[in-house]
Amino acid sequence: MKTATHLIIDFVSDVVCPWCAIGLKSLQQALERLDGEVVAELHFQPFELNPQMVPEGEEVAEHLARKYGSTPEQMAKNQEGIRQRGASLGFTFDMGKRSRIYNTFDAHRLLHWAELQGQQPALKLALLEAYFTKGENVSSHEVLARVAGEVGLDTAEALKVLADNRYAEEVREQEHFYQTQGIRAVPSVIINGKYLIQGGQPPELFEQTLRQVAAEAQA
Repeated sequence: MKTATHLIIDFVSDVVCPWCAIGLKSLQQALERLDGEVVAELHFQPFELNPQMVPEGEEVAEHLARKYGSTPEQMAKNQEGIRQRGASLGFTFDMGKRSRIYNTFDAHRLLHWAELQGQQPALKLALLEAYFTKGENVSSHEVLARVAGEVGLDTAEALKVLADNRYAEEVREQEHFYQTQGIRAVPSVIINGKYLIQGGQPPELFEQTLRQVAAEAQA
């Protein structure tokens, strides 16, 4: 019987990046299709789309217009395309609830802690849903700790992690590392440290690439 191939996948992303949610759901579907062939060790690595974002956040339309020069018509078209892609993968984007974009450094600190507890994938998906499906403020310590509790983590400990700025240095180091590796856009999915998939690609592309990498590893 053929042994499943062990792959290490670093998923560099942000929790306020819609294409990161699409990329994650696509990757998850690809891994489900490869069940028995591939065993994935998945690590979520930090990337801040807006590291200089003010604490209170910024109105989404204003932010996109300033950052990308997007018109209201372009925004509406893009958001509908994202909504449809998400729906096809089983992820709900409620753009009407997502009125502001936030700083995500504390979310990345909490995700670092969650990895040490073995709950990082669950928290990552829950934070994406908190922001894109429910329109919640993912810079709020209360929101972050509550979502952590919802996936089985200790809410009180999560609040302590957030309050004392724990893992700030580790997150900064990881952010710097991937910047020095040339990562400028997310999601960036790195397999076994050398194969790169960027963007919200469809499950088929992830499946094909993972199968190829697994075959090379077996050889």
